[in-house]
Amino acid sequence: MKGKDLLSIGDLAPDDVWRIIDRAIEQKRQGASPILAGESLALLFEKPSLRTRVSFDIAMHQLGGHSVYIPQSEVGLGTRESISDVARTLSRYVNIIAARTFAHATVESLAEHATIPVINALSDREHPCQALGDLLTIYEKKAKLEGLTFAFIGDGNNVASSLLLASALAGANFRIASPKGYEISDEIESLGRRLARSNAQIILVEHPQAAVAGADVVYTDVWTSMGQEAEAKKRLGAFAGYQVTAELLSQAAKDAILMHPLPAHHDEEIAPGLIDSPQSVVFDQAENRLHVQKAILAELLQK
Repeated sequence: MKGKDLLSIGDLAPDDVWRIIDRAIEQKRQGASPILAGESLALLFEKPSLRTRVSFDIAMHQLGGHSVYIPQSEVGLGTRESISDVARTLSRYVNIIAARTFAHATVESLAEHATIPVINALSDREHPCQALGDLLTIYEKKAKLEGLTFAFIGDGNNVASSLLLASALAGANFRIASPKGYEISDEIESLGRRLARSNAQIILVEHPQAAVAGADVVYTDVWTSMGQEAEAKKRLGAFAGYQVTAELLSQAAKDAILMHPLPAHHDEEIAPGLIDSPQSVVFDQAENRLHVQKAILAELLQK
């Protein structure tokens, strides 16, 4: 993976996924060593962030490197300064870029013009770092990925898209229940079917109960993402009946785990208190963003 970009889970082969997971597990158990001493990371963010910003910052620090946070108010990406100029300038200063953008095209343009690796730290199309952290969490809890069934309830958004692709590469079945008009994109579905290993199934349904029945993992996310605030009222109506409740979770496998990438809108997509239930691994997910991103940084910089 040296020198490559990570813009999509589709950029990875199954061996890449397992190398990242194995490396993250090793670093989590043994502690990180300063293998990135002298290396620097630019955190180029159009959107605000808690987990992504802090986990990347701490990951770079634990690996012995340095990070610099560059918000949109400072750089004016694509407005004050062209994306290509920003990419070429940062390539002279730092060793790697993690970009959190509204449009996926922005991440692609950064990667096109940069001479250093670019990581998609979230775009409107995908959230690959989240999906890799999710696979690490599931593997820790289930001791396998192949043959499991993941059920995603809600919007066919960037998180769902990356999780679908990741499950396909891992040989896990993926079911998603979304209301009409909010389904996962045809492009992601088609790519997932091409990537699928071990006869992994991808199933799109409308009713949450059909997705959750017997599932090993129940996953949900916010109904209204950043940049969609004007649609909030419409979305609340469309997603009525898609809340993950204790009753819905009870229809999954007895040892099913509950996942959410955070931030959560309690009493919207998830019932109040459910994140604190024994089946919830939500904060394990949050922690594992740190460990998996250390592995990604080390892999892309080949240390």
